[in-house]
Amino acid sequence: MNLDLRLDTSGDFYARKFQPTQRDDTLILNMGPQHPSTHGVLRVLLEIDGEYIVRAEPVLGYIHRMHEKMAEVRTYAQFLPNTGRADYLHALAWNWAYVGAVEKLMGIEVPERAEYIRVITCELNRINSHLLWWGAYLLDLGAFTPIMYAFADRERVMDILQRVTGARLTYCYYRFGGVSADIDDKFVADVREFCHSMEERLKLFKDLVTGNIILLKRVEGIGEIDVDTLRKYGATGPVLRGSGVEYDVRRAEPYSVYHKFDYKVPTYHDQDALSRYLVRMDEIEQSIKIILQALDSLPSGPHINPLAPRRPCPPKGDVYFAVESGRGKVGMHLISHGGESPYRLKLRAPSFSNLSLFADVSAGTLLSDAVSILGSLDLVIPEIDR
Repeated sequence: MNLDLRLDTSGDFYARKFQPTQRDDTLILNMGPQHPSTHGVLRVLLEIDGEYIVRAEPVLGYIHRMHEKMAEVRTYAQFLPNTGRADYLHALAWNWAYVGAVEKLMGIEVPERAEYIRVITCELNRINSHLLWWGAYLLDLGAFTPIMYAFADRERVMDILQRVTGARLTYCYYRFGGVSADIDDKFVADVREFCHSMEERLKLFKDLVTGNIILLKRVEGIGEIDVDTLRKYGATGPVLRGSGVEYDVRRAEPYSVYHKFDYKVPTYHDQDALSRYLVRMDEIEQSIKIILQALDSLPSGPHINPLAPRRPCPPKGDVYFAVESGRGKVGMHLISHGGESPYRLKLRAPSFSNLSLFADVSAGTLLSDAVSILGSLDLVIPEIDR
């Protein structure tokens, strides 16, 4: 019996482009767009030879929301909530990149207290982001228990941030010239208590998961990415640092008051999924360290510059401002024509660059390892389809 198991390409533009090679023993397979390991509407077309991947091609655009176009038809203030909808797991980093670009173009001074508050809240949000990645990644690999621990700790962070931001996920807390609300003594006490308890939880996570032989078999030596490939695609964040490159925007292109804190940029040199895992776990420790230092030296003063305009109208010109998010370098290239809306706003999403290298990395690997590789990249699909 001769069964043709190839994908029906009659009505699919991408599949028609993705025709099989000259071999007649390979299979074209869809991974997604509803596959649970993609954490969003991502489709990957795979050509497989038995259990091995011959080719892979990510297909994007299923949830494209035209954020950049919306920036052109809204005022600078009206676009603020959009930033929290790009990378919803580290929304405050995108908030910061946007307000930072406007502040840089207009020369708006941010009070020192506001800078410290931004650091504290952004690092809390980074921990929250890494916790969700940790739980979801392990769930993809077959471990159910860790995600329950991750979400228990995430709830505590979201309770803390909700008191000052009014939201639990898609934050819109930063303002041009500062933050929307000041923090109080209860916030400081709650953050301290969380940080100290999180240090103990990380020891538990290490015993429960990191040294587990089942996890090591799924991630060690899997998805090795050399530095040349990372640079070719512009990869940043833990994906880059997992291959030994010590590049972190907070250190390489200093902004705000990060230069006042003592912290390390974690790097590992094995270039595999395990290295990327270890980088993120170490980053949680470093974020805790930064937060505690910021709390110890938190200055008094206003939480926002009272002279900062509520309806900014920057002068003509262009500016680029970048921050370090949980996934890598978030960049805002803002072009102003002197009006109340940007002439053009280009959003630099780290997940887009990190996903782009998947086709190169996955070739020749087992199909089961594709899930491990994708998860180690920590992709947020709405950030890619911005």
